[in-house]
Amino acid sequence: MTVFHVCFQSEFPRTQAERLIRALNLFPKNEVNHHAGKDHGFGASRIVEKRFKFPFLGIGASVQDLGHHAGYYRLQHSKDARYNAVLTMLIFLYLDPSEGFVCVYVYPRDFPSHFDATPDIFMIGMMFYFFFESRNSRTDPVVIWLTGGPGCSSELALFYENGPFHITKNLSLTWNDFGWDKVSNLIYVDQPTGTGFSYSSDDDDIRHNEKGVSNDLYDFLQAFFKEHPQYAKNDFYITGESYAGHYIPAFAARVHQGNKRKEGIHINLKYQAYTDYALDMKLITKSDYNSMKMSVSRCQQAIKLCGANGGSSCVAAYMVCNAVFNNIVRISGGKNYYDIRKECEGNLCYDFSSVEDFLNLKSVRDALGVGDIDFVSCSSSVYEAMVTDIMRNLEVGLPALLEDGIKLLVYAGEYDLICNWIGNSRWVHAMEWSGQKKFVAAPTIPFSVDGLEAGLQKGHGPLTFLKVHNAGHMVPMDQPKASLEMLRRWMQGKLTQPEDHLSPM
Repeated sequence: MTVFHVCFQSEFPRTQAERLIRALNLFPKNEVNHHAGKDHGFGASRIVEKRFKFPFLGIGASVQDLGHHAGYYRLQHSKDARYNAVLTMLIFLYLDPSEGFVCVYVYPRDFPSHFDATPDIFMIGMMFYFFFESRNSRTDPVVIWLTGGPGCSSELALFYENGPFHITKNLSLTWNDFGWDKVSNLIYVDQPTGTGFSYSSDDDDIRHNEKGVSNDLYDFLQAFFKEHPQYAKNDFYITGESYAGHYIPAFAARVHQGNKRKEGIHINLKYQAYTDYALDMKLITKSDYNSMKMSVSRCQQAIKLCGANGGSSCVAAYMVCNAVFNNIVRISGGKNYYDIRKECEGNLCYDFSSVEDFLNLKSVRDALGVGDIDFVSCSSSVYEAMVTDIMRNLEVGLPALLEDGIKLLVYAGEYDLICNWIGNSRWVHAMEWSGQKKFVAAPTIPFSVDGLEAGLQKGHGPLTFLKVHNAGHMVPMDQPKASLEMLRRWMQGKLTQPEDHLSPM
């Protein structure tokens, strides 16, 4: 529904306005207004979106050229809404003395004031996102990026890794020559609810497992493609890093399930990607390794119990396994577990304070239309809510996707400890599917960029594994050109081809 207004003579303005409002039947008779339809009171669209232009951005392409969008998606599974009908249309009345009219403005979309004027009494959950149109072609694939945590905002990747621009210490922005929007239409989502700029006034919107997370993301995609139907036929890729290794298999399975069941808009899912190491990298000694074997065995058993029983057994598994990891970090002398070449600084082992400072500037929040909501890089509340999910095995859903031809790229930086390449390689090799033997037997070949070896890869059929050289946990930050090449070749189906057989960017 578009913005519209109704104006009428002011002879009896209050009476006429009152009649008009009551005629719209906005106010529910019960405390909770239940709707049978799928729109749940948000009109034809659950998306509220605006174009924006960041302040402090250096000279370059205009916002009209790049198509920068920021918006909110109202959660499908949010408590449908105390005063739900009021959410359908925000009504503002004013008297224009010069014209002698009382005007009623009715909004469900394209109004940044929505973000400023949503009282807690409405009990809603909102998921924030950025969308950047490709710098080259609107027919480029649509890529969604999910940052891990759980509970860390995708804006960390946007501003420090693969977004259209980077943030500097003085809070200005510079264009990123290797932004993934050079080859794709790029979406960043703050999820689960409570992450970044996403919020809810209802605790029931806080997710505790991948089922809730993947349903929210799938519903968001349905609303997004309804809002932007011109992109619905483009190839669609799910990407991310770290705890996105949990999100992505569940999300991909949900998309695939929705396609098979013909639920809503068909999403052209093509690919997904996510990203005895301590001993091999000399972080611990052989003696340390041997003394930890029993603890590792207890961790493995605890994970099995978590998979079988769920609930408190998953919390216990987290405690047992986290103790092993913390012991490695302690012995290593406080190394940055995201990049063992560096020392750990701050809660996240990196100084990401600039992104919080930038996104909490009033001028930036005004540009995005988020009102007075505080941006938080990583939410401890979301992390704690997902603690029973952390030790669950999400690999179990991948074989079915591979069998149906959904291509999977698993990549890891060689200096990442917490999601290290050895552990990733082992589970990828051990995964049981029809092509497992041929994947295991496949040769490891160089991944080259500009004639230099940038990594090592192997693949068979829909499955590829890539170890990226000279990179830690945040591969696009450490190796921006290599990561962009990885994405481009992967989307073209040419990742394992020799570099001299590739078309130029």
